[in-house]
Amino acid sequence: MNEIAGPSFLGQGWRFPVKPDATGRLQYVAGDEAVRESVWLIVTTAQRERVMREEFGCGVYDLAFDANTAALHGLVQENIRAALTRWEPRIDVLGVRAEAPPDQRNFLLIHIDYRIRANNTVFNLVYPFYLLEGAV
Repeated sequence: MNEIAGPSFLGQGWRFPVKPDATGRLQYVAGDEAVRESVWLIVTTAQRERVMREEFGCGVYDLAFDANTAALHGLVQENIRAALTRWEPRIDVLGVRAEAPPDQRNFLLIHIDYRIRANNTVFNLVYPFYLLEGAV
């Protein structure tokens, strides 16, 4: 495999959630899986959640109590695109799409398409985002 495009170039990091394996050592991920976990971590971390890096994460959680409208979908898409562009330099964001299933008014499915720059591999991630969580 090409050394530049291989897993070592994409890096290695802790598996999330952090937990030990059967031998008591921390579990790690590398390559495409490390990038996928990084994308997931960025999307699921609210801004101001990390004490030492408050700007890290995605601003969608500030929108959790907004009405489920086309304007909200646009804001969610832009927040995620901006966060991934800023915090994950190993990818090109190809598209972010938010859609509300017809039978779920308090729920968005966020489709994220991205390409890993080092090996030109395209991936898709679907993130479920709940609005007014716990509402009846």
